[in-house]
Amino acid sequence: MLAAVVQIDPLLFAKGENEAKIVARLEEAAGRGARLVVFPECALTGYVFDSLAEALPYAESVPGPFTERLQAHCRRLGAWAIVGMVERVGQQVYNTAVLVGSEGVALRYRKTHLPPEGIDRFATPGNDLEMVAATTEACIGLLICYDLRFPEAVRVPVLRGAEIVALPTNWPAPSADAAPEFLCRARAHDNHVYLLAADRVGEERGARFLGRSTIVAPDGTVLAEASRDREEILVAEIDPARARDKRVFGKGFTLDLIKDRRPELYRALVTE
Repeated sequence: MLAAVVQIDPLLFAKGENEAKIVARLEEAAGRGARLVVFPECALTGYVFDSLAEALPYAESVPGPFTERLQAHCRRLGAWAIVGMVERVGQQVYNTAVLVGSEGVALRYRKTHLPPEGIDRFATPGNDLEMVAATTEACIGLLICYDLRFPEAVRVPVLRGAEIVALPTNWPAPSADAAPEFLCRARAHDNHVYLLAADRVGEERGARFLGRSTIVAPDGTVLAEASRDREEILVAEIDPARARDKRVFGKGFTLDLIKDRRPELYRALVTE
């Protein structure tokens, strides 16, 4: 299958314009053959809200009006889309990513690790355990931005069968260069999984964003990487079967990155 990562510059307080851009890029990526298209964190809404009260009018329920319209586009184009948005539940908001296909929302993931930046200062942390969905194309896991810093957060969807881990993100510039340079490659390599990171570009209320969206293969090879400052679409070939097989072959030996684990020794991860 072909998968795409879309790097755009969303506008704060401009959901209509952002949605139009998302649809246009989805159409373009699907026209290039992509069956899975990943957009950045908060692509629908923008990220740097100053208060919960400011964010609430731009947040939506999931499923809701946006995801229903996105479903119709996915059905028309025969594609799956992953889009970051602000989700509203009563008077709370979540930093959320949705996986949408022709049948609607296949997966909703609420960001679990919240840095003191942008909407995350006012969002409720997610406690999602169901972060993987089996689609007609591949088994897909979702994380968002800062979650990448925690190796356990990537390992969990892999243990639940993810062949692709999608990461909508808003990496701050220039401090986040380590993410595309090292972390994406390491997480893909450690878990023998495809990692698709969709970052944004541009500036929002004085905050600049890194760009450098990337698609990484299970062996840590970078299949495609975007620029720091341009809106772009990356397309790469993905073979889910390659990520499904966790064996790594050396000269005269074989490693298995899942079977060779010793979870009984890792209790300190949840007790300390």
